[in-house]
Amino acid sequence: MKKYRWGVLGTGRIARTFSEALKGCEDAELYAAASRTADKAAAFAAEFGFEKSYGSYKELAEDGNVDAVYIATPMSSHYGDALLCIENGRNVLCEKSAALNGEQLEEMLAAAREKGVFFMEAMWMKCRPSYLKALEWLKEGRIGKPRYVKADFCNLVEYDRRDRLFAPECGGGALLDLAVYPLTLAADFLGHEPREIISSAHIGGDGVDLSNSITLRYPDSFAAVNSSFEIPNTNNAVISGDEGLIIFGNWFFCTSEVTLYDRFGKEVERAVIPNEVNGYEYEIREVHRCLAEGLKESALVPHSSTRAVMSIMDKCRRDWGMYYPDERKA
Repeated sequence: MKKYRWGVLGTGRIARTFSEALKGCEDAELYAAASRTADKAAAFAAEFGFEKSYGSYKELAEDGNVDAVYIATPMSSHYGDALLCIENGRNVLCEKSAALNGEQLEEMLAAAREKGVFFMEAMWMKCRPSYLKALEWLKEGRIGKPRYVKADFCNLVEYDRRDRLFAPECGGGALLDLAVYPLTLAADFLGHEPREIISSAHIGGDGVDLSNSITLRYPDSFAAVNSSFEIPNTNNAVISGDEGLIIFGNWFFCTSEVTLYDRFGKEVERAVIPNEVNGYEYEIREVHRCLAEGLKESALVPHSSTRAVMSIMDKCRRDWGMYYPDERKA
């Protein structure tokens, strides 16, 4: 069995979760971890069993033994960190949101094409079996024509200006951190090009959105999406068609269960597919599959999907007058 040597940029919470998933994939090799300090990188590598550690991202990017790099740095760093890896010929799995705006994303994708490397946004939801089952039901016409999507992602977080979630210089705000999930779901089930985008947001004192509400209008359907750091919610998702509906339970983006109902609300089928590790193993396997087949883009998380959702988020932020300090304005 071929083993794929992974490098991980960043040593925060999401890097830890991802590394646990790597340990559970028999065709993954925990090869190198990098942080901005050698001590942090060494401690992280020792904890998870990485072979090497680097005190700079540049050193990891230049290591020709790395088959794929997972970028787990703050949102505002994705652009520079991804380009660093791509320019050194590394295949990249970049945590969502992949960039601050569409302009940055297009540069990242163009660089990946030029270097001939694989690039994928780490939208783990799109690789999960329960999500793929729902898409299968849609394609089979089990709910008829989809007419309505309702999806929320609200995660109460106590305000702390030092937390990247609230820091504009880190790409903070509920939109890029939370709303990216329900927007991705809406785009997958209703289409990448809504006719109209209507949104509002509560912008905090530091200039990032603490809550937002977004409506996507299509010719004969619409989606309603809410996300927040300050408002509790059920965080489920409903995809309703003229012949039935699909319901994801609470924390829809990571649930292992999805249920199909007919138009009268009677349960028709339920898929329950528990995680084998922690849910991140599915996106890792998708990267491995693509690399094995020589693909530069995933069919499960195509660049077109990442681009479409970023375009929606760009439009929302333009309407709110919300920009990040160092971004190129979309």
